[in-house]
Amino acid sequence: MQVVHERCAGLDVHKRTVVACVLVTAPDGSVTRTVRTFTAMTAGLLALSDWLHEWEVLQVAMESTGVFWRPVFNILEDGRAVTLVNAQHLQRVPGRKTDVRDAEWLADLLRHGLLKASFIPPAPVRQLRDLTRYRTTLVHERVAEVNRLQKVLETANLKLAAVATDVLGVSGRRMLAAVLAGEQDPATLAELAKGRLRSKMPELRQALDGRVLPHHRVLLERSLAHIDFLDQSLAALQREIDHRQAAFTDAVELLDTIPGVGVDAAAAIVAEVGDDMRRFVSAKHLASWAGLCPGNRQSGGKRLATKATKGNRWLRGVLGEVAWAVSRTKGTYLHAQFHRLARRRGKYKAILAVAHSVLVIVYHVLRDRRPYTDLGADYFDRLDVRRVERYHVSRLRQLGYEVTLTPSRAA
Repeated sequence: MQVVHERCAGLDVHKRTVVACVLVTAPDGSVTRTVRTFTAMTAGLLALSDWLHEWEVLQVAMESTGVFWRPVFNILEDGRAVTLVNAQHLQRVPGRKTDVRDAEWLADLLRHGLLKASFIPPAPVRQLRDLTRYRTTLVHERVAEVNRLQKVLETANLKLAAVATDVLGVSGRRMLAAVLAGEQDPATLAELAKGRLRSKMPELRQALDGRVLPHHRVLLERSLAHIDFLDQSLAALQREIDHRQAAFTDAVELLDTIPGVGVDAAAAIVAEVGDDMRRFVSAKHLASWAGLCPGNRQSGGKRLATKATKGNRWLRGVLGEVAWAVSRTKGTYLHAQFHRLARRRGKYKAILAVAHSVLVIVYHVLRDRRPYTDLGADYFDRLDVRRVERYHVSRLRQLGYEVTLTPSRAA
């Protein structure tokens, strides 16, 4: 096979150690192999960097093993081309397996140009990505804690959630504070309601007729304290995200023109894919990387049914939320696409299809640096006017009408 890189290295990364194998190809075609083991501490990684510099190695490959590759990449990315490889792409014939053999196998594949690099965004994008992913985690924790709070209320026979839309709104927090203070009279608790909730006073008195025990108050107090702590953490984290995303203001503003994509969702999308689409050959490659397209499963000349491929679950989550928001935004192309597909395939498959369309739009908006232009809610009707005419004429005839179509001058 053709030698692509005359000097390269393969790294087998673990939690405590890194096994490095350097392959040097001489002009006569002979290969010199050198193997050395380093610790995964910063001092050991700096020694690894110096050792690679001594061998004049500028091409390095390693597996994406959990988060253990991150410290190695942070040290080696300056001045070198580091290829991060998906472990599923390195299937070997079963047999003897050692760390040295794994490192040598990586180096040999890199030497012949047989490795496909994973997408690693620049450092500013990676920093924003860490923050947005942590924000998502905190939001999920807050939702879980609110659910635990409502479970305690149900256990204490307080049906506040059946009457109030937001248990943690202004009225809800006043009532919960009174419950923690020892108040149990339903009428007194109901009088703490404010705004539109006061129009539901009879139902509210019934809902607040509970059986609150001392251990319920302990659980309510801890849940409320945890929710307040999470709210403070989210506020502080959001300030840092706003500061970091200032470097991507143009990209965020462009994505904000897409229906269903707000500023927070736009920042999360930029944090996952970056603002430079040159890394992806086409929108199809981006959809495949994100896991928003069906897998390629073919046998005997027939394409078989398959599920969506695995990809970036964080990006899929954001686009799924955007797709649900689009399904409730009337008068847009994406809204029409959702309801057109939901009638035939079900709403969940329609959500996946809309999420794919949103990602394609993201690719073209960021590549062309132009705001999104909606195709209109009647786009699918305009694609095949005759089909729409036949459908409605057929429905009217089924209802017993004789139909004659006369085109208007405007048409």
